[in-house]
Amino acid sequence: MTGVGTSGTSSPARVHSGVTEEAISVAQVAALVGSTSAGAVVTFSGDVRDHDHGRTVAHLVYEAHPSAGSVLEEVARDVAGRHPVIALAVMHRVGPLAIGDAALVAAVSAAHRAEAFAACADLVDTTKERLPVWKHQVFSDGTDEWVNCA
Repeated sequence: MTGVGTSGTSSPARVHSGVTEEAISVAQVAALVGSTSAGAVVTFSGDVRDHDHGRTVAHLVYEAHPSAGSVLEEVARDVAGRHPVIALAVMHRVGPLAIGDAALVAAVSAAHRAEAFAACADLVDTTKERLPVWKHQVFSDGTDEWVNCA
């Protein structure tokens, strides 16, 4: 995890980010953004599904560039700076993942729901655009493919 960034609010937003081989959960990431000042906490969990484009997925592996941790920290700080949030956290898992595992989890707290929803959507979209992570999908028929996405 990384430390503190700033946001468009009068006080700095708490910003957390991390790339990990450990399992991640919405509850774990949401706990990082809790605040008595928050009127809203919005979370997102990008989970491994059992299909892709009509094919059955058996499992997948996420591979990350060595810069992935610092890129994710930069993404989190950039997004926090664009929105009036209290706290923001994002985690991406790498390594082998099973069907149902969380690959990307984000959480945002803000005074109001519209701000939290907007910041969380921006956080997920910007992470998917900028994070140097590649997905290696293995299908049930033994074929596989690499996808450049988060």
